[in-house]
Amino acid sequence: MLNRRTLRIKVMQALYAYHQAVGSDFLLAIDQIAEAFAPDLNSPEPQDRKQLQGQRKMAEVIFKEWHKTAEEPEKTDDADVNDAVRDAIKYYQQAVAKDASFYGGQMVHAAESIHDQYIHLLNIPEALLQVIEEEKVRDSRRFTAAKEPLLDATRLQENPVIEKLINNIQLQDLTIRRSLKWHGEDELDALRNAWRNEMKQDPELLSYLAAPAGNYQEDQEILKHIYKTYVFKGESLPAYIEEDDLNWEENRAIVKNLVVKTVKMLDEAADENLVLMSLSANWQEDKEFAESLYKQTLADDEKYEKLIAESVQNWDVERVALTDKILLKMALCEMHLFRAIPVKVTINEYIEISKMYSTPKSKQFVNGILDKLAQDLTASGAIRKSGRGLLDNQ
Repeated sequence: MLNRRTLRIKVMQALYAYHQAVGSDFLLAIDQIAEAFAPDLNSPEPQDRKQLQGQRKMAEVIFKEWHKTAEEPEKTDDADVNDAVRDAIKYYQQAVAKDASFYGGQMVHAAESIHDQYIHLLNIPEALLQVIEEEKVRDSRRFTAAKEPLLDATRLQENPVIEKLINNIQLQDLTIRRSLKWHGEDELDALRNAWRNEMKQDPELLSYLAAPAGNYQEDQEILKHIYKTYVFKGESLPAYIEEDDLNWEENRAIVKNLVVKTVKMLDEAADENLVLMSLSANWQEDKEFAESLYKQTLADDEKYEKLIAESVQNWDVERVALTDKILLKMALCEMHLFRAIPVKVTINEYIEISKMYSTPKSKQFVNGILDKLAQDLTASGAIRKSGRGLLDNQ
């Protein structure tokens, strides 16, 4: 199931993408100023290019100063410069607000897509049976004259566990509503390659096919084996899935856990009404956690930037890796916002994330800054915990 660490990672990625986009918004605003003072090649009147260049530079300086200080820019005696600065600021603010909303939405979508991938992969057995059938028809024609023996995959085609999965009412409903059937030509080609080049040479699968039918546990185990060996490992299918899903590497473990648990749930007593795994125990609560963490970290960005700058000794805060700054700000926001989460839990979570996503020295850096700030903020009363959050805070 989806856990809070994964949600924190999704928030971090959304914030990183947002900050990258904000940098582009700044450059586009500068370009807008340049465009405002570009010579009009169609003008019947001669234009003073030096004057236009001077106006552009003045507007750029004023805009950059506003961007740095966030203070209302002073008016100049040149109305055109004032208008250009005003338009650039308006453009920048609107673009930043749009990006904040966009990447927040993308963050939620990225988390919810994990469940879609789970449902998508549950449709592999049905597609595999189709691949086996089409190959059976083709090979029967090809090898009739040579009288070569064909692989008998009947036991897999009549596997009762696969049948229960295919007939699951919730799977059928979600597959149709979210268009998650395994039917695209590229994905079917990946499945064909996996069957022909990998599965058909697998001693465990061949042994299963050669044995007499009737052992339900074996039917269940072979489906689990196919998933573990050829969907979450192997070559053809993982290569396709990773290319199709940019977040597959970090989502793989969660999806695998959901799929394997589902196969285990398909015991002899299960029927078509079996309830599939959920994304989390309480997705609405988890979703609110992620959205609140994202929005509040952005809202208090300047406050946390200042706290970090004051804590970084002999080091310009601008030189701190962007990922580290984002993790520090998220941790500080979490300490302030979620009173039930112990401070130590928060610090440990962001240390672990820094190991995976930041520089080799980030672990010590993040740990040192957060430990010092947590002690200072707790002592001053800025961080207050209640319930579980009161535990392990010393």
